[in-house]
Amino acid sequence: MTRLKRHDERHAVARIGWLRAAVLGANDGIVSTASLMIGVGAAASGGGRGEMLIAGVAGLVAGAMSMAAGEFVSVSSQADSEAADLAKERGELASMPEQELAELTEIYVARGLTPSLAKAVAEQLTAADALTAHARDELGISEGGAARPVQAALTSAATFAAGAILPVICAAAAPMQLLAILVATTSLVALAGLGALGAWVGGAPMAKAAVRVTFWGAFAMVATAVVGRLFGAVV
Repeated sequence: MTRLKRHDERHAVARIGWLRAAVLGANDGIVSTASLMIGVGAAASGGGRGEMLIAGVAGLVAGAMSMAAGEFVSVSSQADSEAADLAKERGELASMPEQELAELTEIYVARGLTPSLAKAVAEQLTAADALTAHARDELGISEGGAARPVQAALTSAATFAAGAILPVICAAAAPMQLLAILVATTSLVALAGLGALGAWVGGAPMAKAAVRVTFWGAFAMVATAVVGRLFGAVV
């Protein structure tokens, strides 16, 4: 008997969970920290390297903690909802197994199976692991996509800090006369690379993603520079 060779495929959708958190965190880290530093620099007289560095470090710490807290709360709420749905489904499987089997059969019929085949599939999956079958096919909850609050929080904090540290390092090393320009330029180049990388990993057009993230990053930096200059002039 000929043994079939396993066809191993990797799809971009399998990376969406961690990719979304990583790209969002790093992008926010660069944009918010660089914009804050440029705004403070525009408000400070004489360039303000010290003020920009303090603002950058403070923005890095505050932003990383905010991203972690926000992601933890959000994903925890999702995890709580999933747990409640699973508990309800577990109770229904215990109290009304026939109705649940019929419900699962209807789901497979709606997906294109014949009624007889759908019932056979539902019976076999129910016998193997009824809760997993209903979680996946009725509730849309799978093991790979389950909510993980701590992992999401740590990923968001780490990627935000990784992005935010770039303009801080640039401000510490750049010549005083080119401080704001180099912070902005380095940050925009990093944003373009990040956008292209995220698009490549996710299988999307790289140029479009790079232009999009660079445009909004430049817009944020210009806006904070204008605000900083206005407030600096008033002070």
